[in-house]
Amino acid sequence: MCVEQKATPKKQKRTHIFLISAFLLGLLSGYLNVPFLMGLATVVAQIFVNLLKLISIPIIFFSVASTITGMKNLQEAKFLGKKVISYTLLTTAISASIGLLLFLIINPANKHFSMQSVVVSESKAGYLDHLSQLVPSNIIQPFHESNVIAVLGLAILFGLSSLIIDTGNRNKGKPAYVSELFADICAVVMKITSWIVKGMPIGVWGFSALFVQELNHGLSVEGLVLYLACVVAANLTQGFLVLPTFLKFFKISPIKLMKDMFPAISMAFFTKSSVATLPMALKCAQENAGISSKVSNFTFPLCTTINMNACAAFILITVMFVTQSHGTTFSLPEMILWIGIATIAAIGNAGVPMGCYFLTSSLLVSMDFPLTILGIILPFYAMIDMLETALNIWSDSCVAAVVDKNATQQQFGENNVAVLS
Repeated sequence: MCVEQKATPKKQKRTHIFLISAFLLGLLSGYLNVPFLMGLATVVAQIFVNLLKLISIPIIFFSVASTITGMKNLQEAKFLGKKVISYTLLTTAISASIGLLLFLIINPANKHFSMQSVVVSESKAGYLDHLSQLVPSNIIQPFHESNVIAVLGLAILFGLSSLIIDTGNRNKGKPAYVSELFADICAVVMKITSWIVKGMPIGVWGFSALFVQELNHGLSVEGLVLYLACVVAANLTQGFLVLPTFLKFFKISPIKLMKDMFPAISMAFFTKSSVATLPMALKCAQENAGISSKVSNFTFPLCTTINMNACAAFILITVMFVTQSHGTTFSLPEMILWIGIATIAAIGNAGVPMGCYFLTSSLLVSMDFPLTILGIILPFYAMIDMLETALNIWSDSCVAAVVDKNATQQQFGENNVAVLS
């Protein structure tokens, strides 16, 4: 599976300063409206869009494929499907659904453009058309056409197939080189992504300069504020309402678990890294919450990889915001389909730097939408990421606590515990 790259607090602080400075300089450039600067901003923005297109589809495919092939075997996959993965899918899908519900209630896209500047049209593809895209005519087609739905399907197909490969006379279980191949390619893609991330301030400058032009064509700051409020509200609803209800259903005290895991949650908030928080999360789970070491040592690393509640909400809300801001509407079946897409994409996001942002851009690229608005969101993503990481660790803790209680109630024997180890 992909491994998240760690950044020191000093580097993170420097990156934030660069991004904010680039954003402010971009606003100034747009305000001055110097032809040369605006032309340069257009070129820079287009280059950055091309880079997003270059990396977006590989990120989706290899992230999901490396996650699935990282499982030991089909038996483990079946076991996880009944426990950790089932809870992860449930909470992640709920998070995406809450994001959609809040988006429909707050309706930030309605405030984004003046009614005169946009002609609202129905989305080109119907619900059945989206389903038909799951089965491409050849293996190259989804990548060539940036068909995200088909790419996700292929990644899942490759991943699951690797778990049941007949190894013949080789060692029992799936051949290690399959998962290593996907993990290595994913690492290469992630390295390229990290290089793009380093150039983010330049892209932010270009998008910010164009942002001022958009203001003159009906763009409303109120819409952007409502969008950010929608994302934050979705995270808070998931963290303080949905997950506590999930714990109470299994008769686990959410207040006690929150207190026990608070050091890890707060660390996640400030580091913005689930992987960097993992040792603290394990320590809090075992010493404070009393979760068994075998369950916690298994659940937390896996959840750090696939349990991305906040990412699902961000993907869905952002896609809806950008697409509807450009005049596209979705039917109810299509919105339900987007919940599934956001859930699967979030699970495949594991460990990729700024994965939510890049996955969202890939979805927009596949639908041929401009990424100017996504560029405007970029400076605010650093703040959103802090809340999202804290929510993901809190969700990991909830899943681990429930799995531990289920394991205790079912009185797992040594054979079952062996599966966990």
